[in-house]
Amino acid sequence: MARVAVLLGGLSPERPVSLSSGRGCADALRRLGHEVIEIDPQDHGWIAELRDVRPNKVFNALHGEWGEDGRIQGVLDYLQLPYTHSGVLASALAMDKAKSKAVFAQAGLPLAAGKLMHRLDAARAHPMPAPYVVKPNAGGSSLGVFIVREGANRPPEQLLDPDWSYGESVLVEEFIGGKELTVAVMHGRGALAVTEIIPAGEWYDYDAKYSSGGSRHELPAQIPGDVARDLMRWAEDAHNALGCRGVTRTDFKYDPKTNKVIVIEVNTQPGMTPTSLAPEQAAHLGMSYDDLVAWILEDASWPR
Repeated sequence: MARVAVLLGGLSPERPVSLSSGRGCADALRRLGHEVIEIDPQDHGWIAELRDVRPNKVFNALHGEWGEDGRIQGVLDYLQLPYTHSGVLASALAMDKAKSKAVFAQAGLPLAAGKLMHRLDAARAHPMPAPYVVKPNAGGSSLGVFIVREGANRPPEQLLDPDWSYGESVLVEEFIGGKELTVAVMHGRGALAVTEIIPAGEWYDYDAKYSSGGSRHELPAQIPGDVARDLMRWAEDAHNALGCRGVTRTDFKYDPKTNKVIVIEVNTQPGMTPTSLAPEQAAHLGMSYDDLVAWILEDASWPR
């Protein structure tokens, strides 16, 4: 058995989600017989703590900025510690929505039309005909995301908030209606399944993702077989195009009326909370939560 440092919490707005994911993974690792040390990198002292612990492997359960954007991965590379999930480049590319879209375009994946803007420019006037979506260029968990509907008088006023904390660059994209779908990929094993996410509210926002009863999941998604096969293939293509490792989850929108599909983003460190989608898809295929955590840890390596 190994001594495993689990990184959880961190500095991003997704801290509560990371704490839930990390505690779940830490508990699973203990059940599997590993010695587990939980480390919350809220200040520079965590690096010294990590060095003192001298783990055999690091299980990265951080989400968002300073967790899955390549920065923490760079520290772990410098320390020459084997760690889970994707390495520096893949993490940084996936976190930057505009750059990952450029990679996806080269790979021939279906994408929404859009452009990168400063948030204040996007707030001055409609940057494209409504409906459209405004989202932080670097961020996750649907924080700071707004759907501008047809007939809206102006862009979201929240973009002008002096306390805005989601970065100065926003991606503005055409809004595609229809089904919210997601596919988890295990590196070297391929895509797992297609899940439809049916939010209780208007769309799949932060509360829908993480609140009890915020959404329900239909697994497998009730979509045509050829569409499901395309989604699984495209999820693998997106994973590979970015150079990802470990487990990823690719989100899609699918409009049954027009048969249009778009790739939304790749999550290089998908949630491992009680309501998370990747563990649910693994369970659908007969892999328990603990088995999935064990596989992620086994996949850890340095360099990534």
